Amino acid sequence: MSYSPIKSVLENAGIITPAQFDRWNSAWRQGIEAGGTEPWLTFFARESGLSEEIFLQKLAAALKLQFVDLAKLSITAEVRKRISTKVAFQFNVIPFADEAGELSVAVADPFDPGMLAGLQYDAKGPLILALAPAAEIEKALKKYYGVGAETLDEMAEEDDTFDLEIEGGREITGDDQDASVIKFVNQVIWEAFKDRATDIHFEPSEDELRIRYRIDGILHQTPLPPQIKRYQPALISRIKVMAGMNIAEKRLPQDGRINVRIKGEEIDIRVSTVPTVWGESVSLRLLLRGKIFFSLDKLGFAADEDAAIREIIVKPHGIVLVTGPTGSGKSTSLYAFLSTINSVTKRIITIEEPVEYELKGINQIPVRSDIGLTFAVGLRHILRQDPNVVMIGEIRDTETAEIAIRASLTGHLVFSTLHTNDASSAFTRLIDMGIEPFLVASSVEAVMAQRLVRTLCPHCSRPQKIDRDYLIKIGFPEAEIDTTTFLKGVGCEACRQMGYQGRTGIHELLLVTEAIRPLVMNRASAATIADVSRRQGMRTLRQDGWRKVKAGVTTVEEVLRVTQTEEHVKGLLVEEKVADK
Repeated sequence: MSYSPIKSVLENAGIITPAQFDRWNSAWRQGIEAGGTEPWLTFFARESGLSEEIFLQKLAAALKLQFVDLAKLSITAEVRKRISTKVAFQFNVIPFADEAGELSVAVADPFDPGMLAGLQYDAKGPLILALAPAAEIEKALKKYYGVGAETLDEMAEEDDTFDLEIEGGREITGDDQDASVIKFVNQVIWEAFKDRATDIHFEPSEDELRIRYRIDGILHQTPLPPQIKRYQPALISRIKVMAGMNIAEKRLPQDGRINVRIKGEEIDIRVSTVPTVWGESVSLRLLLRGKIFFSLDKLGFAADEDAAIREIIVKPHGIVLVTGPTGSGKSTSLYAFLSTINSVTKRIITIEEPVEYELKGINQIPVRSDIGLTFAVGLRHILRQDPNVVMIGEIRDTETAEIAIRASLTGHLVFSTLHTNDASSAFTRLIDMGIEPFLVASSVEAVMAQRLVRTLCPHCSRPQKIDRDYLIKIGFPEAEIDTTTFLKGVGCEACRQMGYQGRTGIHELLLVTEAIRPLVMNRASAATIADVSRRQGMRTLRQDGWRKVKAGVTTVEEVLRVTQTEEHVKGLLVEEKVADK
């Protein structure tokens, strides 16, 4: 490529000086010779100190080309068909308008000769180039063509009647087809990783295969090419092969595990398949291994809660329970507790199903029900291993609960989880399992209920007006309404137009005091226990949510989404108002 005309263009645009051009061009060449792959124009934009958007705007003005904001455009299917999927993804370009036969195409590098030749050959007509940032073009390609669209086109070219055959539990496909299937599955996992997804769901129906990502606890459907349904058997079989499952067995649920490395990050993927009417549904849980650091400081506790928890988790014996539904962050809290107290002077053993994250210095046992290693069996043997602290992934049956109680009464500190809606319900749940109330009262030290709320996007949060009567109705502290600035995320590219980015916890910490123990022993209702605990200073989940709203961390709508109506709290509020008068 001759760089002299480009040099003149950049100089005339005031983007670069002649000396800078020569120096940067030489540095770019050295990088390429050393194995680098950064495009020439991207390198110059970075060296100039300008954002890619500003750099391209200046370049567009110098070349008398249009600079387009793809996010504000609606691109029709007829326009997209003018450029093949393969060429669009290969050169990272996207057509966005067709006027009188002239096709307008957004590109990030107008100086790429290979791209220009490929576009002219593929479009078979006159072209008008426009400039747009490479990242915006990638987003538009994903939005309009779907994840992995170019890979599916390659599969279609390789075999118009592509089918997966099974023989003796082995996959029989061509090498090229294998490569395309592998590439597509890798693309789906990579896109999920980039979007901070925790789960990927492959969901078959009669006429489509839907793929959804769970991001910040909310499911988002991934745009996919319409022909994806055609390759459903191949894609699902590829995932099963990666997870070490039997691809010939489609009638029974299966579980497996995949370990992958993406951009230097190690990801552990738990895979589950279940048979449905229209084929196997596959769920992938993504667990990041590398840079996970569990800390109490990151969980969103109030100062008094943080101090109380730090005091509880260093006790020599007793049971500490974390409650909440699936996906409410219970395991993360337990890992933070263990990381805080982990030291060379304590022997900590866990039994989990499965082991979600590996903690250095802690002995972690995975449950293997297929060979008889259940929570109860594992826990019984753990107590022979001289532990100081035991963590049980979940107390789900009477036998496990009995052993956990016995362990706490014989000088062990036990952490575990229960599936209950609030903290006070944990006592009635254990008693319903058949545990004697006096054992529950004497062994349980604290119960923490928790939920995860989405946090406001820092880029697009704005003040909003909320009706005062509505706030009073839902229990927001009336005295604090006028001093609180209520925020709402309006949506931007950084948060996928959702207004939220990331999650934090809201908590309800119930400490078992001398006032609570007699209530538990006398089988008092969960509401009664909650009322007494609240009088002693316990914040309910919703009240802790209001604390996060006042701090500008989340929204009223998000707190209402994850908390239930607390009838016993409403009654207590009425009593307090009467007493105040």
